[in-house]
Amino acid sequence: MSYAGFTIVMCMPVSDRISKPLRVLLVDDHEIVRVGLAAMLSRFPDQVEVVGSAGELDEAVQAVQQYAPEIVLCDMRLRSSSGLDVCAAILRVAPAVKVVFMTVYDDEQYLYQALRAGASGYLTKRTDGPELIRHLENVRAGEVVIDPSLAGRVATVAAHLTSGEFWPGARLGLTQRESEVLALLVAGLSNKAIATRLVVSDDTVKTHLRGLYRKLEVNDRAAAVAAALREGLFH
Repeated sequence: MSYAGFTIVMCMPVSDRISKPLRVLLVDDHEIVRVGLAAMLSRFPDQVEVVGSAGELDEAVQAVQQYAPEIVLCDMRLRSSSGLDVCAAILRVAPAVKVVFMTVYDDEQYLYQALRAGASGYLTKRTDGPELIRHLENVRAGEVVIDPSLAGRVATVAAHLTSGEFWPGARLGLTQRESEVLALLVAGLSNKAIATRLVVSDDTVKTHLRGLYRKLEVNDRAAAVAAALREGLFH
């Protein structure tokens, strides 16, 4: 529109602009889960478009390169690999893609691992359709989303850490992963159970145990647990 020699451009309010549906790729080793998620998200065609799906690491990387999704919804554990490995592989080939874990594991240890791997969110499979859409839109806006069932527990752990101690045992020289292994040791888990919980190999657990034994100046599991309790690292 022109007026007195000036051109006036009519701009729509930001809230009225039509944004393109969010492009989502599904990664889960169970086809029935992928089909179910796709069906749930199909109820929101204006907000989300499922562009493809994959069941394992190589397929996921190829699908990311082929379909250029904005967000990848990924399970934590796949039949042939860890979701953490999938996340790392995707971010290597497409750093701009946001990876959000959607899993049955409502455990803060898995959450910590996911965030360290570069994930933009961690949700449980109890999340319903409208809630999932809200979380995905928040991720697209640059936020990191955490399932409400975990957010409170994570905040509680953070609030009880010793001032200046970023994780239990940091003042004793323990790495964050060594601290996680020690916590599971205190809880009575075997090496194999710890490996499963942390999604690592048995040999990796043994390596962390040797490191924390040396730093705590102990020689076995019982002494390590006693030292942890004596130092008040876990309650």
